[in-house]
Amino acid sequence: MTRSTRQRERQAEAEQTEDESEGVRECPECESDNLVKSSDRAELVCEDCGLVVEEEQIDPGPEWRAFNHQERQEKSRVGAPTTQTMHDKGLTTTIDWKDKDAYGRSISSKKRSQMHRLRKWQERIRTKDAGERNLQFALSEIDRMASALGVPRSVREVASVIYRRALKEDLIRGRSIEGVATSALYAACRKEGIPRSLEEISEVSRVERKEIGRTYRYISQELGLEMKPVDPKKYVPRFCSELELSEEVQTKANEIIETTAEEGLLSGKSPTGYAAAAIYAASLLCNEKKTQREVADVAQVTEVTIRNRYQEQIEAMGIHS
Repeated sequence: MTRSTRQRERQAEAEQTEDESEGVRECPECESDNLVKSSDRAELVCEDCGLVVEEEQIDPGPEWRAFNHQERQEKSRVGAPTTQTMHDKGLTTTIDWKDKDAYGRSISSKKRSQMHRLRKWQERIRTKDAGERNLQFALSEIDRMASALGVPRSVREVASVIYRRALKEDLIRGRSIEGVATSALYAACRKEGIPRSLEEISEVSRVERKEIGRTYRYISQELGLEMKPVDPKKYVPRFCSELELSEEVQTKANEIIETTAEEGLLSGKSPTGYAAAAIYAASLLCNEKKTQREVADVAQVTEVTIRNRYQEQIEAMGIHS
């Protein structure tokens, strides 16, 4: 095949592609080129004979309108998703630690040394000042604790937003980064309705329970976080599962909580202790007895708390022990 023949073929293919991209330019009925699109751009109509040449056209453009470059940038949704759980919101490059190429093969020792140096410098340039380094450490702590608690990703996002707000309002000054990060995670659990007690949070944290509670109250007040009271019933499924109790016990425990809460017994009481006492009472009523020690260990409360709440609940229910 000669060079001129190949050029003619390429030119013909280019013209065909151009014609396809431009769509129909002539009416097949009257051969008029006076074609117009309807107002909603769904139909292509010949103005001379009225023939609908094309219908249900696909509009490849965006569904939003923008009148300048800034508006287009703000409304565009392309690119990698951002996340509040990383100090740079996930917008910088990350170099993998696997030391493998794109095909999954191990790289040479020379390349490994080069990648090690690149990672080291990448970590250095990702944080430009002490404030960013502190934010990076705090968000990594939130991620570590959230993983240990097994909470969903939405909780991590909310906790990261709360910490960023506290940092912006200069609420970190005079307090430990770990303490504020832990308090932000506890606040996020409460906002998202994930039942995690202060005791459970303090177990995975590096700060004392008292400091977590004090810092949580401070940032909640300063940031105006609206928290609903924790519902003891949210602890029942998890505690019953850990105690290997049946659905019958779980249903009975929820019934006890609902009935006694209507009597006003829940006011000022720890939700974990209240749920634990209801589970203990339900296990006795359903002949699946668990000791107070077993229930207390799972709920991370004292046996005294269970005994006190148990007595109040059975009296309110009119049950004689």
